[in-house]
Amino acid sequence: MMNGDMAGGGYLMMLVWAAIVVIPFWRICQKAGYPGALGLLMVVPLVNIVFLYYLAFATWPAHKGEAPTAGPG
Repeated sequence: MMNGDMAGGGYLMMLVWAAIVVIPFWRICQKAGYPGALGLLMVVPLVNIVFLYYLAFATWPAHKGEAPTAGPG
C-alpha cells in the first residue's frame, strides 16, 4: 500500500512531467502563431494526440502569406 509520502511524491512527479511536456508545446504554439496556452492541451489524454496532428498538418497563422514550400521527396 502507498503511504501519504508516496502519494505526495507521485503528484509532484506528475506536475514536473506536465511542465516538461507543456513548456515546449507552449513555445511551439507561440511560434506557429497560436496562443501559447494551447500547449496545456498536451496534458489532456486523446486531445493531445488530436492537437498534435492538427499542429502538424494545419496551415499555421504565422506562415500565412508565405509561399508554400515543397515537401520532402
